[in-house]
Amino acid sequence: MRTPNRDRLRRWAAAATALAAVAALSPAAQARPGASAGHLRLNHVQVVATHNSYHREVSFAEQKVMERYDPNVGTLLYSHASLPVQFAEQRVRGIELDVFPDPDGGLYADPLVRRAAGLPAPADPAWRRPGFKVLHWADFDPGTSCVTLRGCLTQVRDWSRRNPGHVTVPILLELKRTDPRLEERGGAKSPPWDTAMLDALDAEIRTVFGDRDTVTPDDVRRRGETLEQSVLRHGWPTLAASRGKVMFLMDNDDRGIQDAYRAGGRESLRGRVLFTDSRPGRPDAAFVKWNDPTGGNRAVIEDLVERGYFVRTRSDVPLEEAASGDTSRLRAALGSGAQMVSTDFPAPGMAARHGSDYTARLPEGTAARCTPVGAPPGCRTERLER
Repeated sequence: MRTPNRDRLRRWAAAATALAAVAALSPAAQARPGASAGHLRLNHVQVVATHNSYHREVSFAEQKVMERYDPNVGTLLYSHASLPVQFAEQRVRGIELDVFPDPDGGLYADPLVRRAAGLPAPADPAWRRPGFKVLHWADFDPGTSCVTLRGCLTQVRDWSRRNPGHVTVPILLELKRTDPRLEERGGAKSPPWDTAMLDALDAEIRTVFGDRDTVTPDDVRRRGETLEQSVLRHGWPTLAASRGKVMFLMDNDDRGIQDAYRAGGRESLRGRVLFTDSRPGRPDAAFVKWNDPTGGNRAVIEDLVERGYFVRTRSDVPLEEAASGDTSRLRAALGSGAQMVSTDFPAPGMAARHGSDYTARLPEGTAARCTPVGAPPGCRTERLER
């Protein structure tokens, strides 16, 4: 995770102030969308999401191998409940999935770490089927509760259909590559995330979630305007229109992947499924990832949310809050108004192995609440879900 340095933060603050001043002169800004309770929009809702939502610890034998190569292996020793349990029992309303391309199948089916531990390849036949795979670190940390992207998304879709009154669920996708160091040791080498592979990713998502089940850039963008102009002038879809749906966000800030996704005249993500992690001033700017909510970053996030962007931040980083029990970062994340607040510890007891009772939940004890920044005065947390 990157933390902005002071110079970058000052540049950002100056740019944000200038852009806000210009925006304030426009009629659209003076009649901000969502000014009344009757116009609640999906960006007026704040939820707690899980980070690496699929993650499962590997076996003790594999952990012994990992310890020889990575002194920070302790950060990988956590397991999340299955996705439906997170939604139903832990009040989670957002997830993150790490995705590797596997067009021919079997690329990640025999991890190096298991071979080094003297273990057989995983028995689940899904590893050998063609299609995108969901795991954290190919050949090193492959534990997952759902092997394929299609399988993970099917779990989300089935829960959603059983609970059609839920608020929009953001699904953050990190598009990953294999580790060159492990490739040199005989591990898998992933295909590149070029435009063709990204087209295939969109197609795979659409096999599970149709257009009526998702909020996409096409649902936000107005004719003759960029995606950013549309979000800032007209706002996001209403809460009523977006209940029971999901939205997909790209975690990668790698411009190579982003440019491949926006290629072919898609600067405003025309026809795309994912919202890219962008920055104000770009035509695709609607979603912004700003992981650190502490210090001056909180004001940056508050400004972004107030102006209409959808923001993801993090309430904890690997083991720091879990070991100390410190909730200051959590409070900053929630107070910033970021709509998606990601945690590794959504339920009591998960941090106990590290020495604390740290848990990241909304203070109201609900699955969603009116975001403290930008939501209209008439917003009622108890009415967000049905």
